[in-house]
Amino acid sequence: MPEQYPVTPDGRYFVVRGRLWRCTNPALPDVERAKLTAELMRARRAVGVARRSGDRDALAAAAVDDAKIALGERGPVWWDDGAPDLNRHMARTTPYAEWYRTIEDGGT
Repeated sequence: MPEQYPVTPDGRYFVVRGRLWRCTNPALPDVERAKLTAELMRARRAVGVARRSGDRDALAAAAVDDAKIALGERGPVWWDDGAPDLNRHMARTTPYAEWYRTIEDGGT
């Protein structure tokens, strides 16, 4: 990720503008993660081209969701302790609220 975003202490989410986004599954081998990330970037570029051209079929065919599921960023969670998926939740309304307050306040 080019910009550094805060990551929850358990490594499950990163935070952008107060919202939790699920991290890539850390158990993926580096080669697999790189391959899937390249597929995701190709799919995102295809979405951009399809939107600019108004091609609904091409937009539907873009495999962004498939790549994100394979990376563990969507679909079934990659952890096995029964904790719920809080993807897209506001950090301040989750069990990460206290942690988030400390980073939001600059660590004080």
